[in-house]
Amino acid sequence: MAVRFGTNGIREVVGGTLTARVVGEVAGAFAQILGSGPAVVGRDGRTSSPAFARVVAGTLASAGVDVFELGLLPTPAIQYSVPRLGAQYAIIVTASHNPPEFNGIKGIASDGLEIPPEAERAIERAVEEGKAPRASFDRQGRIRPDGAGVDRYVEGILGQVDRDLIARKGLRVVLDCGNGASAVTSPTLLSRLSVRALTLNANVDGLFPGHLSEPTEANLDDLLRTVQSVKPDLGVAHDGDADRAVFVDEGGRFVPGERILALLAREAVREAGGGTVVTPVTSSQAVEEVVGALGGRVHYTRVGSPVVSRAMKEQKAVFGGEENGGCLFPRHQLARDGAMTLAKVLEIVARDGRPLSKILAELPPFVLVKRKLPCPPGIRQGVLDDLAESLSASPGPGRSVVTLDGVKLVGPDGWLLVRPSGTEPLFRVFAEAREARRAEALADEGVQLVQRAIDRRRS
Repeated sequence: MAVRFGTNGIREVVGGTLTARVVGEVAGAFAQILGSGPAVVGRDGRTSSPAFARVVAGTLASAGVDVFELGLLPTPAIQYSVPRLGAQYAIIVTASHNPPEFNGIKGIASDGLEIPPEAERAIERAVEEGKAPRASFDRQGRIRPDGAGVDRYVEGILGQVDRDLIARKGLRVVLDCGNGASAVTSPTLLSRLSVRALTLNANVDGLFPGHLSEPTEANLDDLLRTVQSVKPDLGVAHDGDADRAVFVDEGGRFVPGERILALLAREAVREAGGGTVVTPVTSSQAVEEVVGALGGRVHYTRVGSPVVSRAMKEQKAVFGGEENGGCLFPRHQLARDGAMTLAKVLEIVARDGRPLSKILAELPPFVLVKRKLPCPPGIRQGVLDDLAESLSASPGPGRSVVTLDGVKLVGPDGWLLVRPSGTEPLFRVFAEAREARRAEALADEGVQLVQRAIDRRRS
């Protein structure tokens, strides 16, 4: 049986590629490659996650690994617990923002960061070879439930912000948990910050009846309308495993993730008096402008939070994040953290005293457009190779080519990036310019380039 780690763990369709047997084989490979533990096991709220998490815990224990069983928690809450419990590694059963038919497995190292690529490759090989460690009856591991995960995590976040300042402001928030794992932590966080919260989709349901788990503008109609109606200080939504947060301003307008990323990067560099911000090549030019204005610098990486977190550790960065709402605060932990992002934005609004829209209006004006189009997995690499070859040979007047991740064309009037998704069978297209019309035109160009390359490979 072959399993493959993508940009952020294994993600497959339940009952298709991903079955209880496969999950058990992967868990056994973790025990073989990463050692005898102890290990942490946690999960999101998907329909298959309780069963799969039990398979993981049972497989590890039968291999002689002691297990801390955390149950249902956001991914960042589980990551936060790993070093604090003295665990050697963690296995999280989650498919993050993917549609409900998916589930997956994410590996976490002892420091709370995602396991490195070489460990993922070794686990893949161990699964293919069918090897699994076994322990005799007198060396079976113990499974110990740990019910302190919520308090441990929430208190950790509260220690990173001025909770008294936030409490004094009497802020009001509309929180959309998206029927995901944030329902067990973010309402508690807001309560302890004395923030009045109106919650939407705050019951955990792996079918995601409120809306799809991806917190895009198209999926957040109810949040937008509710904010327009009740007029709070802001609205916020999490994805299924709550490692991301996206925002709606006080007027009910969706805030693109790249704007919040630039805002938080500016705040982190200002607080530190300089420093490095780590972000992927998909990020807005606004990040570089606000960071540079304060004497900081930007270090670019390939796409994926594991790549960003490792680079942050190497660079001793003061902040990092992606344009999709996934932000990392190294004083808290080197992991994307939706609740930490929410707390920090609340602190900024409380300290500034102006509406969120006014604060964001100070940022450099850029428009980032995102598109995607399906591509059969079997030709994906060939399509990318064709694009890299053709565009590097003739990038166009005044343009340069960057191939750190996918193919990025950078010109005086904007940039265009095309890259294969690491989690889905499709290509993603990003384009940015100061003018919306130019950004849309660049995105159209990118879609056409990819489609032509796909057509050539199919013919």
